[in-house]
Amino acid sequence: MHIKPSTTIRQDYNGFSKYCHELDEPVILTRNGEADLVVMSHEAYRRMEARIKLQSKLLVAEKQIAEGTPLLDHEQVVARMRRKIDAVKE
Repeated sequence: MHIKPSTTIRQDYNGFSKYCHELDEPVILTRNGEADLVVMSHEAYRRMEARIKLQSKLLVAEKQIAEGTPLLDHEQVVARMRRKIDAVKE
């Protein structure tokens, strides 16, 4: 866990921004010695967002398996993927 006082961002935004990009992890900013905000680079945020979406989809799939929902076979999955790729190309 990386913790910095809020004055760090006020005193040297460019330096703090560079630190966040190089660290590539969330940084906790404190105010009056207490945790106040969490800051991260946009790239780190996007990766975190993608992980959360993937975890959500995996949970749905696990629930479907547990409930006995019929699954798609390999050919069906590949066909769906090809249709989506072709739609993007158009």
